Amino acid sequence: TTKKEKFITLSQVAKRINSKYKYIALQFSDVMFSCESSSIYDENKQISDQLWDTAEKVICEVDITDTISPVNFYVNLRHADGYPYSNLYLFITTKFPNGKTSKDTLECLLADEKGKWMGKGLGDIYDCRIPFKKGVRYPISGKFIFTLEKAISNGYSVFDKLPLILDAGLRIEKQE
Repeated sequence: TTKKEKFITLSQVAKRINSKYKYIALQFSDVMFSCESSSIYDENKQISDQLWDTAEKVICEVDITDTISPVNFYVNLRHADGYPYSNLYLFITTKFPNGKTSKDTLECLLADEKGKWMGKGLGDIYDCRIPFKKGVRYPISGKFIFTLEKAISNGYSVFDKLPLILDAGLRIEKQE
């Protein structure tokens, strides 16, 4: 091998290590910022192999005791710079403590009309907090189960696996 080939190889390794440190730093910032006093719940789940498969669901279980204070819901998405689309659609299913369920569809805009990523970025990784519902009061207390899944139409998705989606989750905070 020539020196030039070794340099390229070392450069590629350095980029991969650098990306891993950025990802660890973002995970650490999640822990630090989730300690905010207005936060009731803030958790992200890692997407397997950075490919969000149609069958993979993100499940968030939340114990709610306060039925008086209004809350805001957000969907958290973390994606890499190479994500090939400007948005993605999610189905969000809520299972109430009494067993009833409701299902919503949410369009998550990740880039503006010029293609600029809308989330907060560190290197080539972007965190997006997408408003889902604002000023909601829980009708009953107990354990709520929220399920996030990639939206498909009539059982068919053109994109069975979305590349470069790293994490998805939910944030619930008291409305100020």
